[in-house]
Amino acid sequence: MLRSLYSGVSGMRGFQTKLDVIGNNIANVNTVGFKGSRVMFKDILSQTVAGVTAPVDGGLGGVNAKQIGLGVTVAAIDTIHAPGSAMTTNQVTDLRIDGDGFFAVTPDDGTTRFLTRAGNFTIDAARNLVNPDGMHVLSTDGTPIVLDDTIVAFSISQNGEIIGINEDGTAETTDIFVGVVKMTNPAGLEKVGSNLYRTTPNATTEPDFELLQANDQATGTGAIISGQLEMSNVELTNELTEMIVAQRGFQANSRIITTSDEVLQEILNLKR
Repeated sequence: MLRSLYSGVSGMRGFQTKLDVIGNNIANVNTVGFKGSRVMFKDILSQTVAGVTAPVDGGLGGVNAKQIGLGVTVAAIDTIHAPGSAMTTNQVTDLRIDGDGFFAVTPDDGTTRFLTRAGNFTIDAARNLVNPDGMHVLSTDGTPIVLDDTIVAFSISQNGEIIGINEDGTAETTDIFVGVVKMTNPAGLEKVGSNLYRTTPNATTEPDFELLQANDQATGTGAIISGQLEMSNVELTNELTEMIVAQRGFQANSRIITTSDEVLQEILNLKR
């Protein structure tokens, strides 16, 4: 069977994967804290028809190997953790990390932890700081953030500290800091949906990550900006351009299959 037939099939599969990733990026162009992905390709093992011949002193020169490529496959699907643009909401509980780091949220008392860049938080009826799915936002102590009953209003500083306003109008520090997590390799995080990430052994060597204070130059954590949200980092112009490239690549590989089929048909017609 012709090698080009299977090379075309591998190309169609690769560009279909690229179109799938592009479609997901475009679908999340307005998702808060979303990080787009990209597809990288690599060639499949080549078939060697003739090996290398070394040059001989006083004789013939060297001859290069003759190899036929067998197609393409997906090398990696990378998550691009470049910062997204800021959207001002003037909502105190809307938080954006200006720099590196992730918010930590938990569905329980902090035993199970997830990371997120989406800072669209709210205060529930029990005065917990939660995300849209009801998960608790963790402080630097690793515990869910709960506001005291005496606090009628509050603000959040750039280092993540919650500054409360009492009933008499006086301000007081609560010693509660919104925790920020720094990952060695953010691209190694696993997406689990709902704007959440799960740690993996390739993201950090520490299974129990430490919650750090924001805007700390020593640890490299970014500042927390209250009243703003980080939008998706997907560039629609780039995605549409890549979609055209993927579409044409898919069409070209399908033409390879069609041409290979015509060649096979001509071979079968030789017997007639």
